[in-house]
Parts: sequence; structure tokens; C-alpha cells
Amino acid sequence: MSIAVTESRVSGALFHCVISEGKPLKDEDVLHQLPVGTTATFYFRDLGSQISWRTVFLTECIGPLFIYLMFYFRVPFIYAPKYDFTTSKHWVVHLACLCHSFHYVKRILETLFVHRFCQGTMPLRNIFKNCLYYWCFAVWMAYYINHPLYTPPYYGEQQVKTALGIFVFCQLGSFSIHITLRNLKPPGSKTKKIPYPTKNPFTWIFALVSCPNYTYEVGSWLGFTVMTQCVPVAFFTIVGFIQMTMWAKGKHRSYLREFKEYPTLRSPILPFVL
Repeated sequence: MSIAVTESRVSGALFHCVISEGKPLKDEDVLHQLPVGTTATFYFRDLGSQISWRTVFLTECIGPLFIYLMFYFRVPFIYAPKYDFTTSKHWVVHLACLCHSFHYVKRILETLFVHRFCQGTMPLRNIFKNCLYYWCFAVWMAYYINHPLYTPPYYGEQQVKTALGIFVFCQLGSFSIHITLRNLKPPGSKTKKIPYPTKNPFTWIFALVSCPNYTYEVGSWLGFTVMTQCVPVAFFTIVGFIQMTMWAKGKHRSYLREFKEYPTLRSPILPFVL
């Protein structure tokens, strides 16, 4: 039989060990309680260089925040010299900057004060992959939204206000879900529980969806897409939706596997659809 034991650090590297089924143990498992008989062979696997989840989250969010502001203020060498430090004449551009900045400031504050990470670290390479994704999309979006030749949405003020309503609603919903998930997990605990709707109306979506944090995140970017009517934002929303759908399906399967009483009506990310 091959079982993995709890992770440990040796000379700065992260390892965990495995016995013949290759099934990782939970951190709270005790060695003498394992069904391995009187003897067992353990195999250590080097997980390579690691970095904390919090560090990765902060880095991937701080980048887009400052990158976008550089384009918004039109610092030199981005657009033609005559546009250096000028401002757009379209109010939707200023509103978009406020929404984009709010989103990433919210994510940074949630990372610092709300999120509780089940795993302490992830592979070091992830910080480069994640930053490449978020930072490059930030450059692409910010360049066009803040461009001197940018044109406002086709349906004007009504389109922008409707999209703003969607964005704000989903941001409040996202925050509510994160608070609910935090309250399920006391400090230092790794015990998993089924999240249920609370008195907060934004959490009622838990009755239909396993991962409403992703649902609200996609909704926020959909609102931002409609608000700016910008192709790079639409592309970012689509790519993000695909990725979050994959995460939501994985989380949904995990819930079904771990909890026999898990509500069968729930879908991974979109009610009754996906």
C-alpha cells in the first residue's frame, strides 16, 4: 500500500511522502493510526520551490491595479507625446477606471483580511504564470479603454448605467460569498463544511450553485464588458469564464464526493445550466 504523509521542509524545499497507493494524507492524520500494519515503506516526492498563496494573490492583483492607472493617467511613452498626462473627455472612461481599481483593491483587501487558505503554498512557477495572465490582460484592456481615440458604448448612458448596476451588484455578491466561506472555516481549521444560504440575500444563490463566488466574478466582468464595449475586456471575460467553470466543476465534484447529503439541485457555476 502506498500512502502520502504530511508535508515537511528539508533545507528549504517542500516534500511529502507516499506509501504504495499514492494517496496523500491529510495534515491532521496521525502516523500510528494509519492502516499500514507494523511496517511500511515511505517514498518522498520533492514538490520543488514553493511560494505562499497569499503572496501570489497579492502580486497578481497589485500589478493590474497599477498598470491600469498608468494608462489612465497616460504616462509618457504609451500614447503619442501630445496626449501625455491628458484625460479622456468621456465620463465612461473615468467610471471604468474607478470600477477596475475598486475590483482589484477589493481583491487585495480580501486576500489580506478575509481569505483563509487550506494549503499554505503552491509551486513557485505559478506566480509567473498568474502574473503573465493578469498583467498582460490589464495592459491590453487599459490600452484601448484609455486610448485617446476610444469611443463610448453604442447605446450611451443607459448602457453604461445598466452595466454599472450589474458590476456593483456582483461585487457585493462576491464579497458576501467570501465572507460566508470564511465563516465556515475557523482560524487554523481545515475541516470542510457545506456552504448554505444565510440571511444575506446575496448568499441565497447557494441554493442553486456550488461556487457562487465564480458566478459573481463572471457577472462583474460581464458588466465591465458591457460598460466599456471593449473587445479585450470581452475576451478576458470569456477566458476567465472558461477557467472558472473548470474550477467550479472540480469543486462541485469534490463536494459530491465528500458529502453524501450534498444538495443535488446545485450546479457548479450557472443555475440549471452549467
